[in-house]
Amino acid sequence: MIPIDRPKLEGSIAVGDKRRRRIGFSEFGTPGGPVVIWLHGTPGARRQIPPEAREYAETRGFRLIGLDRPGVGSSTAHKYESIADFTIDFQTVLNTLGVDRFSVIGLSGGGPYSLAVSHFLPDRIVSTGIVGGVAPVNGPDAIRGGLVDIARFAVPLLNVAGHPIGSALSTALGFARPIADPAISIYGRLSPEADRELLSRPEFRAMFLDDLLHGGSRRMEAPFADLQLFVRDWGFRIGDVNAVVHWWHGDADNIIPFAHGEHMVKLLPHAELHAMPGQSHISGLGHSVEMLDVLLAAWE
Repeated sequence: MIPIDRPKLEGSIAVGDKRRRRIGFSEFGTPGGPVVIWLHGTPGARRQIPPEAREYAETRGFRLIGLDRPGVGSSTAHKYESIADFTIDFQTVLNTLGVDRFSVIGLSGGGPYSLAVSHFLPDRIVSTGIVGGVAPVNGPDAIRGGLVDIARFAVPLLNVAGHPIGSALSTALGFARPIADPAISIYGRLSPEADRELLSRPEFRAMFLDDLLHGGSRRMEAPFADLQLFVRDWGFRIGDVNAVVHWWHGDADNIIPFAHGEHMVKLLPHAELHAMPGQSHISGLGHSVEMLDVLLAAWE
């Protein structure tokens, strides 16, 4: 595995009632600069941040913070009632890290959480970015299609077996280093061309391996908790999110259809769709510097 920039600061923060739970974080870049919070995909963890974004945080002078969600990496397993509830823990993390105002960018499963904090923290949000974000599959804002829609039928099983499955995966990943790289190769061969090209780049393979081996090998229940929340009421209406949202979506996305991005941008009052021709679900990560430039422009 080729070397990539390691976090300047990494740890976990006490959250929840009586601070009995913890949320893991990784920090890159310049401590005194503008703050961008990076919310990982599903599955993923706090280090699922492109190498070029880590380097750019240093050269441009901003503070880039990746957060675990409950049940992955250094975070305690926990079931929210809705995605809106994440905002309470998120505020605790901001306050503990000394963050007043922030931008947020969410990849795939991190999209709903990014919209939640943008809605419930209007006085602190500066700019919001979503990359191939999940859309609701139930309720008045719903749209059908994609893997999340299919996941609706697995939720009854996950309600019962999500914890033991996550625990088993965590144990397996603890011994997975020798097979992790070949597994990424197999996934790449089964993916659309744009994702396959991204995964052929050594620095991105290193990022996914780094994130997997530092996140999933310790705890792997978050993906199942995410799926359970995606198919419920999110705790807010999409049309009530008044933040300015930049939505990037590949028109060849095989996981979350491009039509879902169009649907969400129509619902959001202040949103702009950035179509990425020929890009699929994870290949948008190769454009992270351009996305960060858009978000940082709002600070100026």
